Amino acid sequence: VQLQASGGGLVQAGGSLRLSCAASGFNLDGYNIGWFRQAPGKEREGVSCISGSGGSTYYADAVKGRFTISISRDNAKNTVYLQMNSLKPEDTAVYYCAAKNYYYCSGAYPLSYRSWGQGTQVTVSS
Repeated sequence: VQLQASGGGLVQAGGSLRLSCAASGFNLDGYNIGWFRQAPGKEREGVSCISGSGGSTYYADAVKGRFTISISRDNAKNTVYLQMNSLKPEDTAVYYCAAKNYYYCSGAYPLSYRSWGQGTQVTVSS
């Protein structure tokens, strides 16, 4: 299982970013992919997740209505996107994607995800 997150950057409050998580080395069937974030001095928290089929999704209350998760499956190239709109300074964090061997997504709890990609920094200025 290999995951690679990208797309972070510096944006002003109210702006948008799209994060990408390239997933390889495994079949997404039976997995779900989650997005997490960790701000300095805070615990890692779940942001969103999506099942490999795309049939189930979850959003943390803090991002509902602003973030959208989606999945693109193209043979061996699978990518999970996190479109982040109306960004706020409190969204500033390192964002990670992770995979869980379970077909359904009903919540993004960091301890239940075993495979992690490297993080990508998102900084929202006020």
